[in-house]
Amino acid sequence: MGARCRFQPISRCSTEGRSNQTVAADLDGTLLVSRSAFPYFMLVALEAGSLLRALVLLVSVPFVYFIYLFISESVAINTFIFISFAGLKLRDIEMVARSVLPKFYAEDVHPQTWKVFNSFGKRYIITANPRVLVEPFVKNFLGADKVLGTELEVTKSGRATGFVQKPGVLVGEHKREAIVREFGADLPDLGLGDRETDHDFMSICKEGYMVPRTKCEPLPRNKLLSPVIFHEGRLVQRPTPLVVLLTFLWMPIGIILSILRVYTNIVLPERIARYNYKLLGIKLTVKGIPPPPPKKGHPGVLFICNHRTVLDPVVTAVALGRKISCVTYSISKFSELISPIKAVALTREREKDAANIKALLEEGDLVICPEGTTCREPFLLRFSALFAELTDRIVPIAINTKQSVYYGTTVRGHKWLDPYFVFMNPMPTYEITFLNQLPMELTCKGGKSPFEVANYIQKVLAGTLGFECTNLTRKDKYSAIAGTDGRVTSPKKEKEQEKA
Repeated sequence: MGARCRFQPISRCSTEGRSNQTVAADLDGTLLVSRSAFPYFMLVALEAGSLLRALVLLVSVPFVYFIYLFISESVAINTFIFISFAGLKLRDIEMVARSVLPKFYAEDVHPQTWKVFNSFGKRYIITANPRVLVEPFVKNFLGADKVLGTELEVTKSGRATGFVQKPGVLVGEHKREAIVREFGADLPDLGLGDRETDHDFMSICKEGYMVPRTKCEPLPRNKLLSPVIFHEGRLVQRPTPLVVLLTFLWMPIGIILSILRVYTNIVLPERIARYNYKLLGIKLTVKGIPPPPPKKGHPGVLFICNHRTVLDPVVTAVALGRKISCVTYSISKFSELISPIKAVALTREREKDAANIKALLEEGDLVICPEGTTCREPFLLRFSALFAELTDRIVPIAINTKQSVYYGTTVRGHKWLDPYFVFMNPMPTYEITFLNQLPMELTCKGGKSPFEVANYIQKVLAGTLGFECTNLTRKDKYSAIAGTDGRVTSPKKEKEQEKA
C-alpha cells in the first residue's frame, strides 16, 4: 500500500496518443460522480423484487454503512447483494439492468473521467458491483469492451441465491487478481480509481490516477456515445436513501390524492373538470387556439398528438372543454372502463382500423397518438401514416408533461395502474399546445403522400417541443425494454408463454 502516495489526480492525465492503449477504470466514484451503489441495488430490489424488499433494503442502510466504514467494504456490499438479489430470477435482474438502470447511470457520469476513458482504444471496467448490473450501460453508452465485476451465484433454475461466486466481491486484492487473470503479462496502460481499495490494481498498471472527492456536475447526457431514449421503472428521481424515504412517506398521501383525482373527474363535464384540476393540484397549461366543435352533420377534426402518458387524450378533452373520442394501440379493460371519454383499441388490421377511425370522425372530434406508444425522453418516435389517408381536417397538438416522483408509463408493469401513478405525483403538469390546422396543400387531398404528411407533423411537433425526431417504433421500444415486439397478448397467452 505504500504506492498510494504516488498516484496523481486525474486532472494531470494526458488524453493524447491513447487510441492504441488500454484503460481499466473503477465505476462508483470514478466513472460515476457518486461513490454509492445503493440507488442501483434499490432499483433492482423494487423493480425486480417488491415494495417489501425495497423497504427492507432501506432499513438496512445505517447498518450496512456502519459495516462499510468500520468493518469491511466487502461485507457491506455482500449484505446489499443478499437483500437485493436473493430469490430473484436472473432474467428479471438482467431486464432491470437493461431497461431501468441506464437512465440513472447516464445522469451520473463523471465528466473528467469520461474524457480520459473515452480517449482510449480499449476500455475495461473493474468494479465491486455485480457485473450483470453494470454491463448493459457501460458497453452500450460508454463503449466498454469488457466488465470485470462481482459474479452472482445462480441456481440451476436461474434464481440468484444472494451470494457471490469465488473469489467474492471484487475489492482490494481481488481487483488486482482479476486484472492479472484477464491481461496476464500485458497489463493495462492506465488504471483509474477513487479510493484506497483501488490502489492494488492501479499499482500494477503502467500509469495510475486518482479521481478526487470534489463536487462536480455530471456529464450532460447528450455527450455519451448514444442517448438513453427508452427506459422503464416507476421512480423519476435517483433513489438515494433520503429520496427513497421521502418517496415511501409520500406514497399513502399520493394514493389517496390519485384516487380523488381519477374518480372525481370521471363524472364531471370537461369544462368543470379543468377547475377541479386546479383544486386538486393538477397543473394544466393550454397554448394556441383550439378549433370549435364540429357542426351537426359535419365530420370532426382529427387531433394528432405526440404520446407522453395514457392520459394524453383525456387531458386534451379537458383542454378543449368538450367530449372527444380516442383510439389507442393498447389499453387495459379497466382503463377503458374508467375513461371519461370514449376509447377504442386498434386491432392492427389496417382496413378494420381505418373503418373504425372514419366512423369515429363521423361522430365528432377524435384524438390519435400515431407513435403507438409513449416516450418519456425528448424524442418523437416514427409516426404511423394511416391517419393521413382518412381526413384532411388535421390539427397537430404538442404535449409535454412533468412528473416529479413517479412515472405514469410502463412496459413490464401493470398498465391499468398508469393513470394512478401519473396522479400520485404532488403536482402533475401538462402543457397542451394547439397548432394550426394543416392547410389543404399539406394533406393527401392536396397531393401529399401519407408518409409525407406524417413526417411533416412529426417535425412540426418536434420543433414546437424542442424534441428530436427518430425513426424508432413501438417495436423498437418493446424490444429494448422487454424483449418483445410490443403486441398485446391476453393474460392466458402470457401464462402459456411463461410455462413454455
